[in-house]
Amino acid sequence: MKNFKSLLLIAVFTLGFGGVANAQKSGHIDFEKLVAEMPATKKLKLDIEKLGKTYQDEVEGMAKKLDAKMKKYTQEQNTQTKEINEIRAKEVQQENQRYEQLRQTAYQDMQQKQADGLKPIVEKAQKAIEEVAAAKGILYVFDASMGKGLLVKKGEDLYAAVKAKLGF
Repeated sequence: MKNFKSLLLIAVFTLGFGGVANAQKSGHIDFEKLVAEMPATKKLKLDIEKLGKTYQDEVEGMAKKLDAKMKKYTQEQNTQTKEINEIRAKEVQQENQRYEQLRQTAYQDMQQKQADGLKPIVEKAQKAIEEVAAAKGILYVFDASMGKGLLVKKGEDLYAAVKAKLGF
């Protein structure tokens, strides 16, 4: 009976400490904040803004030319023949389609460049998180940027360690 109590006591302590050890094997990080603060992300943002400015200038220039042409044709429509006015209307319509196409292409190109630029940044951040978690013996890392998904922050916050691992 005495041995049974001893074994039971050892089992309780072992399971109890095992539970504590398992509780320490989780962590959390604000992934969105980490990626946003990475130097590569800041450079990508500047590059996308620069590209956006270039496209904006090009789109605005085309819009001004189209607007000037429409005003000119509107002013001259009473002095032109019906055939000339129809040709001009088609011309304006085609230029308007080119304008809309340029706007759409610019938007899609910027979205694609941002997605392509973010992919290696996200992969680098993910790899650093995995390495820090492995070094600290952490089995589960929760994304704190999800907000609603992380109700209790009892695990270790890996933000500073991952930031140091990435060198910024």
